[in-house]
Amino acid sequence: MSRVVSVEAVLPRNVYAQETITAAVAPLVAPDPARAAVLRRLHRGAGVDERHLVLPLDEYAGLGTMGATNAVFVREGTLLAEEACRRALDAAGVEPGQVDHVFATSVTGVAAPSLDVLLSERLGLRGDVRRTPSFGLGCAGGAGGLARVHDHLLGHPGDVSLLVAVELCSLTLQHGDDSAANMVASGLFGDGAAAAVVAGSDHPLARAGAVGPRRTARVVDTRSALYPGTTDALGWEVRDTGFAIVLSADLPDLLGAHLLADVKGLLAEHGLTPADVPTWVVHAGGPRVIDAVRDALGLAEDDVRESRASLAAAGNLSSVSVLDVLARTLDGSTSPAGAPAVLMAFGPGVSCELVLLHLEGS
Repeated sequence: MSRVVSVEAVLPRNVYAQETITAAVAPLVAPDPARAAVLRRLHRGAGVDERHLVLPLDEYAGLGTMGATNAVFVREGTLLAEEACRRALDAAGVEPGQVDHVFATSVTGVAAPSLDVLLSERLGLRGDVRRTPSFGLGCAGGAGGLARVHDHLLGHPGDVSLLVAVELCSLTLQHGDDSAANMVASGLFGDGAAAAVVAGSDHPLARAGAVGPRRTARVVDTRSALYPGTTDALGWEVRDTGFAIVLSADLPDLLGAHLLADVKGLLAEHGLTPADVPTWVVHAGGPRVIDAVRDALGLAEDDVRESRASLAAAGNLSSVSVLDVLARTLDGSTSPAGAPAVLMAFGPGVSCELVLLHLEGS
């Protein structure tokens, strides 16, 4: 089994209360007073107390084209991702030159050379580092990235992988678009980056006691699922003005219809049921998404407390979200060593990515 040695999430330094963001965004998105009232109601119901933005709030009025927003993404996203990577590497006691593989995921901007190349130069990774850049996994990218890193390490058990996710969701704000999807997104999504260091089973960092008493996790197994007939439920419409969100109100119902069977299928292969799992690491996709997961799996509200906390403190961070929840869980979990945990996130497709973990440390 590969071992998650460290997970670090980093948020931009521009932090604003939800009410402050609402006041600034409403004239840009919904200048009509009636639609602005709807926007304010949606923002109040997002389960978000504050969000961290990559730019000062007053600069968003000046953005409006794909070129302008993507230039900010490449510049600022690389810096934020670099900070997350350095923190994760430091926490794991790993030098950049010891990284054998990097998996980079984002869905809020594009870059060529890709983000992993830009990070390689800035971090000082080796010239022969294996790279896996990913675009399109969306909010599932943190879970899917961890699963694909695990796949790599099964074939290269002596390697160390660096998983990095960066999302600058605020840059996708669509001016003058008062559709329900854009108004929901303008009150829900935040900016951030996260990185995780994962060691293969034969690497010294995978040995018991190699990282001291702090809590880590072993990746036991993974599962991916695509829900048929849902390609129009979640994703982007690419416009001259940038990425316009596609977000169906039916998404929670889709999860409610499919998730339990997927989770049961993963757990059954290891002689487990949902009742045997004390720890759940759930993507903070929004209040209704968290509710849908809780209800579909028969969880208690306490089982999703870290997801609620992440959402309140930072908003939905897309692919970064579940890694932030994982970091919070490792810091605060009281489950015994060896206890199973299930990590999950959902993205365009509609897709579901599941990772079965065993917690270590105390």
